[in-house]
Amino acid sequence: MDWKKSIKMAIRGVLDPVVKLISQMGISPVAVTITGVLISLIGAVSVGRGNLVTGAVILIISGLCDTIDGSLARKDGRVTLFGAFIDSTGDRITEMAYFGGLIFYYLHNTPAGRFHIFFLLLALAGSILTSYTRARAEGLGMECKVGLLERPERIVLMIVGLLFGSFVLTAVIVVLALLTIFTFIQRVMHVRRLTAERDL
Repeated sequence: MDWKKSIKMAIRGVLDPVVKLISQMGISPVAVTITGVLISLIGAVSVGRGNLVTGAVILIISGLCDTIDGSLARKDGRVTLFGAFIDSTGDRITEMAYFGGLIFYYLHNTPAGRFHIFFLLLALAGSILTSYTRARAEGLGMECKVGLLERPERIVLMIVGLLFGSFVLTAVIVVLALLTIFTFIQRVMHVRRLTAERDL
């Protein structure tokens, strides 16, 4: 088991009591997913208004919902294709909303807006392309979970940047931009190798 899976399992263990309580209340996994997305939209608005720490805390809560919904679905035997679809779609909405919030923040609150906005747009493009390459590869029957910076790492970096702000947030934005594009390229090369083997 790699370190990413170990961390994921540890978090799920901590959240087990919450999952059990939600299960007893009869709340569906999809409802938890949608709640997490709606919460993230509030966080994105907070970021856009300059409340970065509040946005970070809300993103943590939204991320917990994203973990709970899957655990709840498995516990209740309610794992469905639609649930997986909504979960993935919600993840994209959350990321785009937070990038949008940061772009709005830098447009209206800082003199160095152009620099930040350029790298935010690059990071947003990289995040979308990283997710798209995996979805497209899986649609073609290939597994594509490779890459240095997957969504959990992107979210953690964003939370750190929002919590510390200033130079740390600037550094995080640049790192997100560069590493998301790098991860996208990694996935393209991975699919290229897989398709080359099939075409032989």
